[in-house]
Amino acid sequence: MRVVIAEDDALLREGLALLLKTAGIEVVAAVDNADDLLAAVTADRPDALVVDVRMPPTFTDDGLRAAVRARRIHPGLPVLVLSAWVEDSYAGELLGDGAGGVGYLLKERVGNVERFLDSLHRVAAGGTAMDPEVISQLLVRRRADDPLAALTPREREVLALMAEGLGNATIAERLVVTEAAVHKHIRSIFAKLGLAADDAGHRRVLAVLAYLNA
Repeated sequence: MRVVIAEDDALLREGLALLLKTAGIEVVAAVDNADDLLAAVTADRPDALVVDVRMPPTFTDDGLRAAVRARRIHPGLPVLVLSAWVEDSYAGELLGDGAGGVGYLLKERVGNVERFLDSLHRVAAGGTAMDPEVISQLLVRRRADDPLAALTPREREVLALMAEGLGNATIAERLVVTEAAVHKHIRSIFAKLGLAADDAGHRRVLAVLAYLNA
């Protein structure tokens, strides 16, 4: 796998590069600003991006906007976003474009090396890797009259795990229930949200993310 890293914190940038190289992943570029990120994507055509949200020149959402632009230029380009918090601006466009290969992790999760690498591989393969806290905040920020209010506490748990990109077997294991129970919860969730009852692969995750970010 060939990866471009975009992170303005030099220590974290070098740490990420070393971590990926140690894991056998080629880092073709490690940059500290949005413009260099886009230049690296054009020049090196990486297999995935690891992008910080806040970078120069404005230190607001430059990294996220650059990631969205990179996906417009190269549709489906896998992007794993890192952030210290959940950033709303442009996140909906990135997460809900229906192309797959997206992830959003809080930086504190990078310390869990196995989980971080698993998330990167999942995103690079076209899947989705969402931080549970990101999903939790997206759920909370929905309007009070939103259909999500109709979900039961268990259905909300299942929804959050779905959005992480987990399959039915793993969800069942996490919640200590049967796969049949998970399947039933998912069908109920999709019915309440008015989404197609597709229980296969990352398409269901993309549908959920598109709904949450609509």
